Amino acid sequence: MSDIQRRSPPAHEPRYGGALRALREGNLQRILVAIRNDGGLSQAEVARRTALSPATVSNLVAELKRRGLVRRGERRSDGRTGLEVVIGRASNVVLGVDFGHRHVRVGVAGLNGKLLADEQRLLPLDLGVTESCAEAWAMAERLLAAAGARAADVLHVGVGLPGPIDPVSGRVGWGAILQRWEGLEARSTLREAFGLPVSVENDGNLGALGELHHGAGRGCTDFVYLNLATGVGAGLIIDGRLHRGAAGTAAEIGHITIDPQGPLCRCGNRGCLETMIGSRGILDTLSPSYGQVLDMPAVLRLAEGGDARCRRALAEAGRAVGVVVADLCNLLSPQRIVVAGDLARAGELVLSPLRAMVAERAVPAAARAAEIVPSPLGDRSEMLGAIQLAVDALRGQLTDALVTPTASGR
Repeated sequence: MSDIQRRSPPAHEPRYGGALRALREGNLQRILVAIRNDGGLSQAEVARRTALSPATVSNLVAELKRRGLVRRGERRSDGRTGLEVVIGRASNVVLGVDFGHRHVRVGVAGLNGKLLADEQRLLPLDLGVTESCAEAWAMAERLLAAAGARAADVLHVGVGLPGPIDPVSGRVGWGAILQRWEGLEARSTLREAFGLPVSVENDGNLGALGELHHGAGRGCTDFVYLNLATGVGAGLIIDGRLHRGAAGTAAEIGHITIDPQGPLCRCGNRGCLETMIGSRGILDTLSPSYGQVLDMPAVLRLAEGGDARCRRALAEAGRAVGVVVADLCNLLSPQRIVVAGDLARAGELVLSPLRAMVAERAVPAAARAAEIVPSPLGDRSEMLGAIQLAVDALRGQLTDALVTPTASGR
């Protein structure tokens, strides 16, 4: 990439030979990777994460600064400035795109992941892939102009899709809510549509990334992200990292069976969680009682106004989610469960019965350890995760391009 250039060490840099040079370059890479993975680190934090002595870190950070690879970043909440990896020019940006069942949200951010502008638009149901991408790019152009950037400034695009992404083929797997995307090799399709480097991920995974860096997951090493909307999206952060699983289908909890004799699910099984608490299932159950086709905002308004049927439907959805969350607590013992989506907007109407079911069914210690909270990011979790995906891709390229591999011995 033209904006990420390999830099040669300055002429005055000391030369090291053999094993000593390999060790030094290896330590440089360890430090750069630590800063890349979590920008804004102080030198003391770098020392703790790399297990290198403070004196060694100070010496090697000075060398990385001379090479132009790290710099002091923005001031943190504690008043100090942390180290960040240098990527591209100050004018460069990334895009985050979140495709949903009937919407697309696009965001523009700087290379530090800070959001500059974003927008969401509704899309016609089952809109074609080409048309969806065209709408997303038209939004991106408007947002770039609002942020004072140009299309030429964009280095990478992160994209979220509501379906599993096969880690080998890169194809959108079975059960994708956007059926026209199913079976497509998403990365090459999107790269052709946008004319830019693209990284693609399941939207539930991106929601977890967004919460990890910007939302209720900050400060956590182990948490679960739930998006309870048309379908049930989820993402797992384990030991501070996104967990995708061998097939890229980790956290597909919407297809955990709650009632073997229940309604037929789009996946082919019966009684999946999604059939019971997905907005489509709730609306289909309630609409006949009102003589009209409801939408989720109407259900939430009725429930807030005291409507007993809507309140009962939301409480039952919370209890059904709680059954699965209790099993997750027993299996993973997360610090936090972050709830987003349509049902999260119902607040305690859903969260209270969810918590009660977890307290009843989970191992007591695991239930006490798991804080169940609504997302503070609203509808932006997945889009912010897509931005983080793009930033991480650039940081990975920078590390690979600018640090001499230790195996080379050069």
